[in-house]
Amino acid sequence: MTRRQKKTLIRIIISAVLFAAALAVTHIIKLTWWAELIIFLVPYLVIGYDVIMKAARNIVHGQVFDECFLMALATVGAFAVKEYPEAAAVMLFYQVGELFQSIAVGKSRKSIAALMDIRPDHANVIRDGVEVTVSPEEVMTGEEIVVRVGERVPLDGVITEGATSLNTAALTGESLPRDVGTGENVLSGSINSGSVFRMRTTGTYKESAVSKIMELVERSAERKAKSENFITKFARYYTPAVVLGALLLALIPPLLFHGEWAEWIHRALIFLVVSCPCALVISVPLSFFSGMGGASARGILVKGASFIEALSKVGTVVFDKTGTLTKGSFGVSAIHANGITGAELLDIAAVAESFSNHPIAQSIVRAHGKHIDSSRIGSLSELSGLGIKAVIDGREVYAGNRRLMESIGVSPVCSMGCSHDMHETCVHIAIGGVYAGHILISDEVKATAKSAVGALKGAGIRTVMLTGDSNKVGEEVGALLGLDEVHAGLLPEDKVSITEGMLDGKGRRTLAFVGDGINDAPVLTRADVGIAMGALGSDAAIEAADVVLTDDDPMKVSLAVRIAKKTMRIVRENIAFALLVKLAVLILGALGVANMWIAVFADVGVAVLAILNAVRAMRPPRAR
Repeated sequence: MTRRQKKTLIRIIISAVLFAAALAVTHIIKLTWWAELIIFLVPYLVIGYDVIMKAARNIVHGQVFDECFLMALATVGAFAVKEYPEAAAVMLFYQVGELFQSIAVGKSRKSIAALMDIRPDHANVIRDGVEVTVSPEEVMTGEEIVVRVGERVPLDGVITEGATSLNTAALTGESLPRDVGTGENVLSGSINSGSVFRMRTTGTYKESAVSKIMELVERSAERKAKSENFITKFARYYTPAVVLGALLLALIPPLLFHGEWAEWIHRALIFLVVSCPCALVISVPLSFFSGMGGASARGILVKGASFIEALSKVGTVVFDKTGTLTKGSFGVSAIHANGITGAELLDIAAVAESFSNHPIAQSIVRAHGKHIDSSRIGSLSELSGLGIKAVIDGREVYAGNRRLMESIGVSPVCSMGCSHDMHETCVHIAIGGVYAGHILISDEVKATAKSAVGALKGAGIRTVMLTGDSNKVGEEVGALLGLDEVHAGLLPEDKVSITEGMLDGKGRRTLAFVGDGINDAPVLTRADVGIAMGALGSDAAIEAADVVLTDDDPMKVSLAVRIAKKTMRIVRENIAFALLVKLAVLILGALGVANMWIAVFADVGVAVLAILNAVRAMRPPRAR
């Protein structure tokens, strides 16, 4: 517990002891009314002075109708009608409920607070041959950093010297260490658990993975779900209404029907205690916060409660293929040349693709493995969704898909062993208007992709894949994974239009799109829920997405949906339970059947039970 919580607990214990002593004394000795008032007023003030003061401050500032006002009005009224034990008991149990709430909120914040702890304290920078310890914000792109064992990686970068093991649990939710060596990328926030290494930064601290995660966490509370907004508005009108109802209950029977003033005021006070909306106002936001906290502990960052609600209603999940369902780590599997040697074909293709960041282009450059002389390139332009057009060694070169070849009047020849085996992509090359051959690029389906699709289909969710690859490759991947629908050969704008078409016919259920990079940003934005997978390096994807998965595991999609559904189920349970109990006790109190002790349970007891139920959202749901 925090120091404030411990202080409240001590006050509760002292007040409870004094309250028990007061009950014992009044049971043994017959006291005058003023003496009984004093001995019950002491434990009341010990535990309730801050509630009274807060109610008074709120009234001064025009914020009258809140739970502090209700508690102050009910307990002061109880003292006024000489129900001293009940007045002290109501305040005591109210503070017990507040302590439970504080502890529960603290628990649900824990995993998100753990993410905030990933912020590195310092960076060991090499400047003029000397190691200097500075703040991560002071490190520039391209500077060399030393990371010792036990330290957090301060910025994103590439290892230049050494090999180590990194604990990335705070970023990905996975406890398995990641082994890295020279030339490999490392993300800020990871803990060096192996040996000392040196790295060169690839961006500033503001552009780093840890900075992006912290920004996501800080913004997540800004977007409320419809249920949260409903409860906020409900409490705004509900509280004044019940105060008016209590006032009418206290006045009408004595004035019009000759009722006893003390009895009806007492019933009105019970009405006030029961009507406190704590259980709803506390437990509903806490349920969402717990759900987001539980998700973040497993590497699923949700930007707000509204997206928890949208995820729980998902009826269709649309996947990008490359880097989402497949590894995206392409490799050259075969070279088929026409009229030139395979080495010449690979050389020309590597030069043409050397300035592209596309994974297929990079795989060709890696397979080439030699120095590329950029002076050979006369001009170069990228044709979106088609490939590359370049002038190399004075000859016009086209490298891309079949549609590119057809657009320039060249017929691609696929009879030379172009088998289009599973997940293989053909890069066709034309030189000087003549077909020169093709290079086969293969990609692997991720190990958990089939299980992820199966889990979603088992939950009654339709699965769709959109890809720019050929129909044959798309259909083969779709059949392997058991997808419901596949759309292949798509340009970026085609993905948007197909997504919009599905949105128009989805009814009341929502549509989620799962992608992994900059090219997916338009569709991520257009979908009801955009999910960026392993996108810590992509600013566009993080900005466009509503949910960010910090690793590349497709199973996290179905886990996010299950967490959202569990959270919404808990929200509905709390709303129904609180309203039913309160309504029942309100009616019984007005009829004189329920006493103040039952009213205390209907307020504090229901709030505590609702809070404990809300905290369940922290635990991951069981897989089905």
